[in-house]
Amino acid sequence: MNDYAIEARQVSKSYGPVLALDKVSLHVKTGSIYGLVGDNGAGKSTFLKLLAGHVFPTSGEIRLFGQFEEKELLRCRRQTGVMIEHPGYFPNMTVENTLEYYRIQKGIPGKEKAEEMLHLTKLWEKRKSRCKKLSLGQKQRLGLAIAMIGEPRLLILDEPVNGLDPSGILELRTLLRRLNEEKHITILLSSHILPELQQTATHFGFLSRGRLLEEISGEELSGRCADSLEIVVSDQEIYAALLAGHFPEERFQVLPEGTIKINRCRREAEAYSRLATDNGLYIRALNRCRTSLEDYYMNLKNGGIRGC
Repeated sequence: MNDYAIEARQVSKSYGPVLALDKVSLHVKTGSIYGLVGDNGAGKSTFLKLLAGHVFPTSGEIRLFGQFEEKELLRCRRQTGVMIEHPGYFPNMTVENTLEYYRIQKGIPGKEKAEEMLHLTKLWEKRKSRCKKLSLGQKQRLGLAIAMIGEPRLLILDEPVNGLDPSGILELRTLLRRLNEEKHITILLSSHILPELQQTATHFGFLSRGRLLEEISGEELSGRCADSLEIVVSDQEIYAALLAGHFPEERFQVLPEGTIKINRCRREAEAYSRLATDNGLYIRALNRCRTSLEDYYMNLKNGGIRGC
């Protein structure tokens, strides 16, 4: 098995004078759930369209499951389920007929496949409804059903939780994890709901203004976003020396205005407070915090210290 389901090598895409992607090199491991993070206009949808073959790169190379020649890429794309920007449906066609259309178009045998997708995405009760009558969340689920019909090796989903209520988001998260774990489907998804993405993805890529800022595993990201403690003390220099001497395994930063930031705390807050008071120092402020995915992305985008 190829290590990467998706590999982009120095991929750029221009629309006239506008550079949408700038030398992006990105790697999605086979069997992973990869979360693509970025603001509107960062290049997420453009990149997903390149993978799906909807547009073509200005320069660079796209590989799917190690394949890069046009004929082999086409074969790999037939094994890929895609939902980008808006679900593809016919407004006046019923939900079940829409799925049946795509089943036939993709050459998937067995009429039961469409029924299976209706149950899987909780659309069975809406199977006789015309697509234009569906709510936004139901249209999203229909788009997912279309993408998944035929059990693809790879799913590419652009904002799949758009329009879903909290229970719908939870159901989708559970479904994606099940598809990944039980059917070994590799999933690439983008979402503006970053806390949800953080609970779903195993790997992350951060895009800004068409450039890839960083790729990181979920485990490493959790470590960088772990609980930290900000302590404002009466004498910052002495307290920093005390920390280094008494708790040498701790990682900390000396910040402005008398603040010490301890990253990935290994002790209760009282231990750090006691260290100060036992040595004649007093605590002016003590705050426990955790870096959110939004904060991590903004810090990365603005050139801040990683892992702060």
